[in-house]
This record gives sequence, C-alpha cells and structure tokens, in this order.
Amino acid sequence: MDKKTILRNFSRSARLYDKYADIQNRIALQLIRQTDGKIFSNILELGCGTGNYTRLLKERFPKARVKALDISEEMVEVAREKLKDPRIEFLIADAEEPSINDKFDLITSNACFHWLNNPGEAIAGYRRMLTPEGMISFTAFGPLTFAELDTVLSNLEGVNIPARSFMTKDKLEKILSENFREAKINEAEFIQTFKNLRELMERIKYTGIRGVSVLKRDIVTVQYLNRIEDEYLKRFGGIQVTYQVFFCSGINAS
Repeated sequence: MDKKTILRNFSRSARLYDKYADIQNRIALQLIRQTDGKIFSNILELGCGTGNYTRLLKERFPKARVKALDISEEMVEVAREKLKDPRIEFLIADAEEPSINDKFDLITSNACFHWLNNPGEAIAGYRRMLTPEGMISFTAFGPLTFAELDTVLSNLEGVNIPARSFMTKDKLEKILSENFREAKINEAEFIQTFKNLRELMERIKYTGIRGVSVLKRDIVTVQYLNRIEDEYLKRFGGIQVTYQVFFCSGINAS
C-alpha cells in the first residue's frame, strides 16, 4: 500500500468522513462485542480515525487509559474536537511504527489492518506490546470487498481495485495463530445499495479510497461513469457493493 496516498486521502476526507462511514460504524459496534465480559485498564487503539470506535471504548471501559493513534493529523484533530475527553491521549503515528514503550492489556483497531504493508511483522510487534494474557481485537476488510465494482472495472478496463490486495482469511489466520493463543476469526458480509454509481463513488472517496484512484484515470468524464454504471446494471441489476469483513482476536501468552 502507498502510505502517502492513504494519508493524503484520509486527511482530505477527515471533515466529511463521519457522513459516509455508516458501514465502519456498524462494524465497530460488532467489534466492541468481542470484549464482552472483560475488563481492561490500558488500551491502545490503532487507526482511530475520527474517534467513533474510540468513543465506544471509553463508554465500555470508562476507567481505562486509552491511547488512540492515527497517521492523519486531520483525522486526529476531528477526534479530539468530537470527544473532548482528557482521559484519551491522541497521537499522530503510523500504526506499523507506533514508537510506544507502554504495555497494554488491549490493543484494538477498527477497519485499519487491511492497510498494513507488513501485517506479520506489525502483529508480532503488537504481541510484544501486550501484557501477559492481554488481548488483540480488530477488524479488517477482505479482498472480496467491492467485488462487484472489481468485476465491472476488470471487464471494462482490465484493472483491479486496491481491495483486491487486502489480506485473505487464510493469511490472517496464519499470522494470528503464530502469535497468539485462542486466535479466532469470524467472517461477516455487509451489503450496501446505492441509487447510482456517483453515490457509490462518493462513499468510496470520503471513507479513504479516492474515487479517481479506484477508476485509475486522471480525468473521469460523465460518459465514462455512465458506461461503468450501464455495465454494473447489466451484471448486477443495481448498484451495490459487498464488504467482506474479518473480526479477529487473540490472547497473549501468560
């Protein structure tokens, strides 16, 4: 993944992200349930974005210390303004290079891990940051995310969208089982429908992946968008996308 492009795209969309992030918020609500029945006192959140999942963590664990980091200064700024909670320490940092010396009993992240360039190394590093019996809990989009759009663009342009390179379930299972006991992955599918292709492209653009980057063109004309939409309707009967989501967790050795 090109980190500079990812940073630029998330930073540009920071003030509009919440308007379009309903799928990410639904996933966050399901992710927080992985911590049911547990108590944590020192939490690290990776890729906190605008702080929606951060808010859930503080509501679930009001006495915990939370460090929440994101690579985008603009995203962190929105999160700080939104939460205004002195018990949350926000940091601007790359999730793969957090440079934090603390130990945590929970390291968690929502909709961020699919952007990691070296997930095996990163997750091994997180294990070393956990206390004995500490927990890792995160979600990641899988490579079948936006499969409908990928099919359409492959047919018309011979190109694949960035989601094609996201980690497979098998790869995640291997990494987790090598680092944690009680490693678990549950897969879920979320489907979203849209009135037209432009509405879909706005959703992609403002939740991190720029529409133009997805379409692999410097100039996108109305005629070109209409051509894609026609192909979409022909193949799928409507404009929809599927999100393949992996809910992952593991317990550190004692």
